[in-house]
Amino acid sequence: MEYEIIGGAFPLVKCKLKKGERMKDDSGSMAYMTPGIKMDTNTGGGLLKGLGRALAGDTLFMNFFTAQRDGEEVGFASYFPGKIIPIRLDGSQSIIGQKSSFLATEDSVEIDMYFKKKLGAGLFGGEGFILQKFSGKGMVFLEIDGDVIEKTLAPGETLLVDNGHVAALDETVDFDIQRVKGVKNMMFGGEGLFFAKMTGPGRVWIQTMPVSKLAEAIIPYIPKPE
Repeated sequence: MEYEIIGGAFPLVKCKLKKGERMKDDSGSMAYMTPGIKMDTNTGGGLLKGLGRALAGDTLFMNFFTAQRDGEEVGFASYFPGKIIPIRLDGSQSIIGQKSSFLATEDSVEIDMYFKKKLGAGLFGGEGFILQKFSGKGMVFLEIDGDVIEKTLAPGETLLVDNGHVAALDETVDFDIQRVKGVKNMMFGGEGLFFAKMTGPGRVWIQTMPVSKLAEAIIPYIPKPE
């Protein structure tokens, strides 16, 4: 499979497939496909598998796109202005993504629910208790709100991230929370009560404009019914 990401702030990834290669996407992400692509919709592993993805923020059903001959194309577009980041899994590592980060993957990649091990991180970390886990071998394409910054943390190195800005991380990264220090900072700092605390080793992807914060910024300008 060959791919190219185009579109700037409104990105799309176009995938060129050989005969028999198959991609899967979050239902509704496909923007176009050539006539030699066969599409099939199902739960991707049974009802329980589909329900698990739904709990993690995606849809119950997935679409599968199989090339009937060499050179066929299928394109997947992001729902929100931002970035599409490609991650190649080699079978030795897993990626944890925020809810709704899944755009498309090769069929060889497994998608599962991921529960944060620490209850406090799940309740106050800004992304909910259930995330998504991507494992296996193949390409993963994640959609990120706004721009993206990738940080590689050394063993024991810590990074504090504002709630909602954590887009994805290696499974090797320890995820916890840390209370904002100082009463004035907590009450008037505008950063909430907790930071997400990331401790290496591993990579962390930080998004610059979580859709939740964009919504908060727009709400005051929405005309109210009289």
